[in-house]
Amino acid sequence: MDLIVRALATIIGIVLNIYFWVIIISALLSWVNPDPYNPIVRFLRGVTEPVFYKIRSWIPFAVVGGFDLSPIVVLLAIKVCEIVVVGNLMRLAYTMGSGPM
Repeated sequence: MDLIVRALATIIGIVLNIYFWVIIISALLSWVNPDPYNPIVRFLRGVTEPVFYKIRSWIPFAVVGGFDLSPIVVLLAIKVCEIVVVGNLMRLAYTMGSGPM
């Protein structure tokens, strides 16, 4: 059972890491104003904008002076989830594996 928990923690960590980089790429692309009809740009916006919209609706100061802070909030939330969820799942897997047989 410990291997299943460890595998689950690893998969969650990989998914969070991929989404972390998708957010960074999306934020960098917003600075250069790319072609909105490009399929990669459409995919990135489709994956990130719903989350950014939620953050903007929850936090009134998410846009300060034309600078959108929602990607930073999402990146911080991803890192907190990675530390808390993945770390605790790995710790649980370790304790399950080192217990009595």
